[in-house]
Amino acid sequence: MQRHSGGSSGYWYGPPAATSAASPDARPRPAEPAAEDEPAVRVLNALRDYRAAEAGMRRRSRDAMGMGEKDLLALRYLLEADRAGTLLTPGDLARRLGISTASTTTLLDRLTRSGHVRRAPHPTDRRALVVLPTADTDGEVRSTLGGMHERMLDVARSLDPEQAETVAAFLTAMAAQVAAPLDGADDAVESRLAPPAPGGPRPPDQPAAES
Repeated sequence: MQRHSGGSSGYWYGPPAATSAASPDARPRPAEPAAEDEPAVRVLNALRDYRAAEAGMRRRSRDAMGMGEKDLLALRYLLEADRAGTLLTPGDLARRLGISTASTTTLLDRLTRSGHVRRAPHPTDRRALVVLPTADTDGEVRSTLGGMHERMLDVARSLDPEQAETVAAFLTAMAAQVAAPLDGADDAVESRLAPPAPGGPRPPDQPAAES
């Protein structure tokens, strides 16, 4: 993958950007990373390349199966639960997908019509339903993604135990950092939601108070 040419890393991390001494107001120039940061930046670039490749793979998978991102994610959760011997209700699926119950109903109606899932009575709660993947769904997912998953496993199996432990620990720590709140994000949200001071500027879509 071709990298951007500004700076030796091609990444947007590094020391604070510098401005020209002759023109303090000039647009900041990307700063060169310190030499000791180069290995870390290479790792982050490789991680970004992997994320881009995975996003492309998911897009191709959705296109091949003719469904949207949430649909494919729902099938993944249902197949994982089926292999683990657990049951998912529509409410469970809504929470995992982070969508409303109404949106989940629409999604399940769509997947039911396409033959990917079926609803069934809950075995212990007669008031509830469970969602189950069909046998055809498991076969379709395996035929679409099975080869790619095997190639990924081959790469992972090429690591010795110490390397595997290092990679797993790194990815776990990186996931925790990515999931952490953005610096200043809460303050920015509160600032947007706070009512304007009397006589002060207001958002464009907020009408002025009647006098």
